[in-house]
Amino acid sequence: MSHIIHRSLRSTPAVAARAQGAYIYDTNGKQYLDACGGAAVSCLGHAHPDVLAAMHRQIDRLAYAHTSFFTSDTVEQLADHLTRNAPGDLNYAYFVSGGSEAVETALKLARQYFVEIGQTSRTKFIARKQSYHGNTLGALAVGGNEWRRRQFAPLLIDVIRVSACNEYRDRLADETQQQYTDRLLNELEQAIIEAGPETIIGFCAETVVGATTGATPPTPGYLKGVRRLCDKYGILYIADEVMCGMGRTGTLYAVEQDDVVPDLVTIAKGLGGGYQPIGAVLASEKIVSAIQAGSGLFQHGHTYICHATAASAALAVQHVIERDNLLEAVKQQGAYLQNALRDVLGELPHVGDTRGRGLFAGVELISDKAGKIPFDPGLKLHAAIKANCMARGLMVYPMGGTLDGQYGDHILIAPPFIVTTSQLDFVVDTLDTVIREETARLL
Repeated sequence: MSHIIHRSLRSTPAVAARAQGAYIYDTNGKQYLDACGGAAVSCLGHAHPDVLAAMHRQIDRLAYAHTSFFTSDTVEQLADHLTRNAPGDLNYAYFVSGGSEAVETALKLARQYFVEIGQTSRTKFIARKQSYHGNTLGALAVGGNEWRRRQFAPLLIDVIRVSACNEYRDRLADETQQQYTDRLLNELEQAIIEAGPETIIGFCAETVVGATTGATPPTPGYLKGVRRLCDKYGILYIADEVMCGMGRTGTLYAVEQDDVVPDLVTIAKGLGGGYQPIGAVLASEKIVSAIQAGSGLFQHGHTYICHATAASAALAVQHVIERDNLLEAVKQQGAYLQNALRDVLGELPHVGDTRGRGLFAGVELISDKAGKIPFDPGLKLHAAIKANCMARGLMVYPMGGTLDGQYGDHILIAPPFIVTTSQLDFVVDTLDTVIREETARLL
């Protein structure tokens, strides 16, 4: 009997015994290719010697010191590295223990910025449907994942909601891509006007939507349009890159590919690669300088912010990515994966769409290809695919509720940056077999 409150209280998961490179091994010795990094976390795979060595060195010197008394060289170096490589004037970093904390921090930092400059009427956020920003109450509130929100809705702040940018699902048959993008931007502007621009703090969006819809990228020009609207109405643009950032899409920050600079960026998962719990907010010069000139104090904090051991792991991960030119590997292997998914799985009768950027890929499953009709959620196709893949030694990240929190199934794929072509072939071939098997059982 397990005394842990596991994700499912009706079963106990397999016990992971060890891990090496792209593989995890259970206590029976079975090998699993970690093609999703848990939840797009393990960007370097497991047991990377350079990261382990850096953590050992740090623990020998200083494992932890509370930030009300000290900073540490390692944390300062990590901040220097991240801001030096960030776009625009994202010159400051605030380190927390994970993605949800990073989003909470960004929301509070955004609100305090407007308090500091005297715009206290700004109290609202705008976010998108079918999005995910974390499981703490503030992050859950801005998120649009209806399944996760539903039972906690009475506890959540009200957030203005606009449409997701999901071309496969929502672009009309008679619309060009540009017309679809313009429609979304017009909807966003109308929402700002109706709410009153003077009441809006910020617009929060994942650069590439992760677990909720499966690696859904924005259309060309969409985020540039968002940036223009935020500037027009004095609103902060908060980019959530907890899952898609830190090299996952082929650039350190995913927004680099959209040629925009947000006011705040949240990062986590690939920041520390799973070696330690860590997340961060990158903040622009104007936000921090306003607080410096005002109260001089960001009214926020957690016990484990700027944790020295976590920072040492993250800094080592980022140094390996830079030293080994792994962003280029992500681009090359990502192109191979995206092409293979399109060429192999895209031909299956029950695959509606394959999508993504770099080593961040999604496969959407449908019962009717022409009508884009999802499977009955009661069939739990995504769960069956996960179980079948695990039985074959493959870890992927299937989810349900792709369309609206209830209907729709997709598979998220996020292998480590060190993945080989043969390992990617195994991913695609296994998914080909599993999707065929599991959909055949439902017909």
